[in-house]
Amino acid sequence: MTVNKKSIWTEYNEDQKQELNEICEKYKDYLTTGKTERECVSIMIKEAEACGYRNLKSIIQAKEKLNPQDRVYIEKMGKSVLFFQVGEESLEQGMNILGAHIDSPRLDVKQVPLYEKSELAYLDAHYYGGIKKYQWLAIPLAIHGVVVKKDGTVVNISIGEKESDPVFVMSDLLVHLSSKQMKQNAGTFIDGEQMDLLIGNMPIGAEEKESVKLCALNILSEAYGIAEEDFMSAELEIVPAGAARDCGLDRSMVMGYGQDDRVCAFTSFMAMMELKKARKTCCCILTDKEEIGSVGATGMHSRFFENAVAELLECSEDYSELRLRRALENSKMMSSDVSAAYDPMYADVFEDKNSAYFSRGIVLNKYTGSRGKSGSNDANPEYIAALRAILDKNGVYYQTAELGRVDAGGGGTIAYIMANYGMNVIDCGVAVLCMHAPWEVASKADIYEAVKCYRSFLKEA
Repeated sequence: MTVNKKSIWTEYNEDQKQELNEICEKYKDYLTTGKTERECVSIMIKEAEACGYRNLKSIIQAKEKLNPQDRVYIEKMGKSVLFFQVGEESLEQGMNILGAHIDSPRLDVKQVPLYEKSELAYLDAHYYGGIKKYQWLAIPLAIHGVVVKKDGTVVNISIGEKESDPVFVMSDLLVHLSSKQMKQNAGTFIDGEQMDLLIGNMPIGAEEKESVKLCALNILSEAYGIAEEDFMSAELEIVPAGAARDCGLDRSMVMGYGQDDRVCAFTSFMAMMELKKARKTCCCILTDKEEIGSVGATGMHSRFFENAVAELLECSEDYSELRLRRALENSKMMSSDVSAAYDPMYADVFEDKNSAYFSRGIVLNKYTGSRGKSGSNDANPEYIAALRAILDKNGVYYQTAELGRVDAGGGGTIAYIMANYGMNVIDCGVAVLCMHAPWEVASKADIYEAVKCYRSFLKEA
């Protein structure tokens, strides 16, 4: 099979179209309900437990031994999670690993956020990840996250998703008064400190100082039992309000928030849940903090994954440091992250022969990075050839791509971090339009091919 250079919609039979639509309906529900890392982890653990997965921590505490085909998971701080299915072969022979991230660009509420200005109440915010700031103005926004009180009580927050909920907004300047603003650079015409969330306008009493702010605090106290000081130990994310939707008259696409990288997280997780029998130990990594460099205890630079593999080795075989190192080095990974879909409206930043196109299948990126491949993992051709053979055998449609023209910009994934263990890694994901915008677009055909690709990899790599 040659690299696919045409739309694959006409290649599907009726059974395949039905499966495709079933997968994408489930995917839209997942996008709608899992708008934060914590929500994604909670949803996936619940589904995994229904599929027979058990918490690895409880197995460690009980000093149980794991056997081939046992399924376990382990989470970190509610924001990253690993799923393993023990294989028939020794773990020392390596794993087949799918890895995606579940954080997405957004705005975070600051620790001292609430203030009043000109009888308007605001929450001060700090943007997270690479965004075009102007895209977040004058659109309906929701607040998701947790507030942790001093006694350890965790209060879950989700405001703006139900039809009966209020929504929030970051205001934009009216066009009638924008003559000066419109002459500025798009990256600088709004300052990050101007991106504050409008949450109220009603005073609590005529004589009270900062009466609008006090009204907002009263509502938070009555509805959630939280006080102003509790914002210090809160993790609240500002995200677009509303459900993922079909896009296009033909309903061939999905439009929703957070498809970078939840489209790859969902398809990887789905393939993992469907796996019946594992020859090699299989792993699905769903990690946090990729959008800001994979830092922190829940990011891929932490020892969370390595420590979990060590525990898995201890529970299934005889642990040694050397066996752990061999298990990591002998592994193979698909670093599942999105690719930039060719956009004919902005053709000048793409090199058409080496771009990803909608509805041409999963995208293999030999390398990502910026300009001179800075910050990339550059996959070995022997590994790519082996993957091509697997995908061709299983009827998976795929294409290859770079992230735009060489000098136009670039980006990175978690691939180079995992490659530090010496394992074979390649970037492999779904092409997305409007990447990092509040609403992103993906082709349903490519979502379907991603599931097929990850299924094949787990079984046969």
